[in-house]
Amino acid sequence: MTVPDDGASLMEVLRDRLGIRSVKDGCSPQGQCGCCTVWVDKKPRVSCVTPARRVAGRAITTLAGLPEPVRTAWGDAFTASGASQCGFCTPGIIMRLAAVSERSTADRARSPVGSALAAHLCRCTGWQTIVEAADCLGRPGPPRDWGAAARRAEIEGGAPQAVGSAVALGRGGFADDTAPEGALVALSDGRGGWAVGETVSEARAAAGRVQGRRTPVAAAPPLEFPEGEWAVRLRTSWVEPAYLETDASWCVPGGEPAGPLANGGAFGAKVTSPLPGVARRLADEHGRTVRVLWSREDVVRHGPKRPPVAIGIAADGHGVIRVARTPGVAEAIGRVAPGLVVQEVDVAGPPTSVSIRGAGWVEAVVALSALGDDTQPVTAPGGGSAVARWGPDGLGVQVWCGDPLDDIVVRSYCIGAAHMAYGWVTSEALSVDLDGEIGDLTIRSFGVVPASRMPPVTVAIQPSDGPPVNGSDAVFAAVAAATWRAAGHCPQWPTGPIDQLEALSGRS
Repeated sequence: MTVPDDGASLMEVLRDRLGIRSVKDGCSPQGQCGCCTVWVDKKPRVSCVTPARRVAGRAITTLAGLPEPVRTAWGDAFTASGASQCGFCTPGIIMRLAAVSERSTADRARSPVGSALAAHLCRCTGWQTIVEAADCLGRPGPPRDWGAAARRAEIEGGAPQAVGSAVALGRGGFADDTAPEGALVALSDGRGGWAVGETVSEARAAAGRVQGRRTPVAAAPPLEFPEGEWAVRLRTSWVEPAYLETDASWCVPGGEPAGPLANGGAFGAKVTSPLPGVARRLADEHGRTVRVLWSREDVVRHGPKRPPVAIGIAADGHGVIRVARTPGVAEAIGRVAPGLVVQEVDVAGPPTSVSIRGAGWVEAVVALSALGDDTQPVTAPGGGSAVARWGPDGLGVQVWCGDPLDDIVVRSYCIGAAHMAYGWVTSEALSVDLDGEIGDLTIRSFGVVPASRMPPVTVAIQPSDGPPVNGSDAVFAAVAAATWRAAGHCPQWPTGPIDQLEALSGRS
């Protein structure tokens, strides 16, 4: 097959010219998330930073090009272990793992699954279920009620969601994957406008933007502690939700724009995405269908963050929580911590949203947990409860979420929530200067915990006759509290690596 040599990346050629949508764009042109991984002469390569001209005459294999039995086996394995939630990152991961399985036994021994995953990021699953999928490849999973599984996924993810092998193979109905052929492409020009072109390359050239990088300036909490003598103090930094599928939409003239949520809720961060409105306006202006895409840098600059806090609590449980001004955050905190006075503060920085997973109330619950012990369950506003403890075998989680509907989905979401909470406490932060400008603009600069550093998680789903309720938000709060306890209640997040956790989980 021949395509023009016009400077396009291999990813753009595959997605936009050949219509192969299993190749996902999670960070282009950063080459850091692994979602666009394909094989070049049977070796994995991230296609977003590979110029198409570099692979002329070489064999390119995408997920669709794997033998059908191999592709099906991987999709089934990921579904059976709960290794796919939104399904955006999994096609690239499957291509990487399938390449490992193609090697000789000796080569596979030198390239374990954990090492292979070093080139990838996954925000949903917490890695453990992906490793388990590789271990159970070729073995049939248990019979399941797919309707019940999808219902549980919607309860946990906050948006309608499908569950099944097709999702793991990248067919989750993501907004940009459903755009019709021949649509114009609109990219942010970085000056408040939109650069429009016939292709991604053309729009990118019209935008004239220089790719942002990572700043050497360390992240720091933006708020000062409230004045007073406190038994407990906690303050947090700016944190990026770090969902893998960047915001996207498309619209035909006079039509309804495609929604950006697709097969996942993006942890609440896409609830107010402006891109559908932009797609509608540009389609009407140009009289043609328009795809509107945010780059990874756009998501970081303009997407909502969880509001930073600075908390002081007295021994009797009363105290003050200072929080970046955010509509609805005082009400969210008041529902779980009526003894805390909420002081909203104007802070220069990115937008914040109470829609982000547990924003405000989790910080309050975690701070209050320092006054008790690790036996008390954390109860989320949605009704679910959880307890988390670190031990010699890693992290143990108990969750009460009513009728589980599907244990595999519950477990997957709980492990994913544990991964997010562990990273939030120990490593995740954005550098934001005094003018509110973000310095960390690459996906690897957010501090997301990689597969090699995620301790094992054991989930015990406690029986209940009640109706199904969200359990993973309670797990998110419980794991944050347990991890902070292991860090000696260090008053500033992220705490950095915690030696005690490494010892407890048998790591050196």
